[in-house]
Amino acid sequence: MQRLKTTFLLALLTVLMVTMGQALGGRSGMMMAFVLALGMNFFSYWFSDKIVLSMYGAQEIGPQDHPMFYNLVGNLAARAGLPMPKVYIIPSDSPNAFATGRNPEHAAVAATEGILRILSPEELEGVMAHELAHVQNRDILIGTIAATFAGAISMIGNMLQWGAMLGAGRGDDEEGGGIGGLVGSLAMAIIAPLAAMLIQMAVSRSREFLADATGAEICGRPLALASALRKLHMGSQALPMQEARPATAHMFIVNPLTGGGVMQLFSTHPPMEERIARLEQMAVRH
Repeated sequence: MQRLKTTFLLALLTVLMVTMGQALGGRSGMMMAFVLALGMNFFSYWFSDKIVLSMYGAQEIGPQDHPMFYNLVGNLAARAGLPMPKVYIIPSDSPNAFATGRNPEHAAVAATEGILRILSPEELEGVMAHELAHVQNRDILIGTIAATFAGAISMIGNMLQWGAMLGAGRGDDEEGGGIGGLVGSLAMAIIAPLAAMLIQMAVSRSREFLADATGAEICGRPLALASALRKLHMGSQALPMQEARPATAHMFIVNPLTGGGVMQLFSTHPPMEERIARLEQMAVRH
């Protein structure tokens, strides 16, 4: 169900981008939008993992540096049928973790010093199983594509705004001229990027639900993952990650950014209560 939802949302992003491209410059604008998205996707696919690991000062470790954590990841990867990922520790007291990499053969998992301190081995296993589920489900690539399309739509929206303002003096008899054309272009330039951002957030939330379920199957302990999520939710609220950036918030197991109320609409993560409830239901079924 979550996979079908993701496919539908990505299709919506594609349609939205094509529409924006056509509004900007007809068929040539549509082609420009696709070329822009492809270029951004190519760069993100190959280099985003190195950029984000560097951004958070992540340090790669081996079995001699942190035997318990490294071997725990290795055992889970073997259980999931995945190649051993690179393992990193982030020098931050805020408890959190993420996975990155363009495919299972070039994957990395990272955990903060804070998460290693507050979780039991069983809870840490649940968290890392969740991250390996992202690798198994190709969520890093899917998230990158969604973010790239949303970013490209936002860029085209800015171009449309400038185009509408610069073309405001055209006569009514010209194509797209007049107040109506100006208002329509400005409306699309504002609404489309907002819609793209909401779709991107929905894609991210859908993949989090799927990673919770897959991660619980990998480790065999849905309740351990649920317990870890409770601790991480409280811990990240008490000690937010100061260095966290909105562009990378979707990668973490719990949202490293603060915000409630209407901001939930723009959250990259589902409500924590719902994630925990689904895991508890999964434990009952098993």
